[in-house]
Amino acid sequence: MPRSFAATNRYRKCDDVKYFLIKYTFSQGSAEQWHLDIARFIAALDTDPTLSGKISYRCLKHKQGDDYYHFAAAADDQTAAELGGRDFFTRYTERSDFVSGGTVEVVPLELIAETAFRA
Repeated sequence: MPRSFAATNRYRKCDDVKYFLIKYTFSQGSAEQWHLDIARFIAALDTDPTLSGKISYRCLKHKQGDDYYHFAAAADDQTAAELGGRDFFTRYTERSDFVSGGTVEVVPLELIAETAFRA
């Protein structure tokens, strides 16, 4: 029986990549508008000449609730700092704070292992 990628892959040490989980419960405003705001933020990440290709961002929602989970990864500290200086990031974090009723939690993550396939 073949061994999994994780079993054959040595511990990955990616000190430069910064991973974050952003979580909250949607509590006010229009969910449809919020989804458009998220899409605009992601489009801004993808089209920013400096940040494009250096930030991965996904937003997921609990299927039967109002809990949201955003997964973000920045190539390095400099990329994360550059993102923090963008007006579109400031607007997005302010909007996140509003829709969550001020309950946004940002959790820094450390990668331990992963599969070869990334969806």
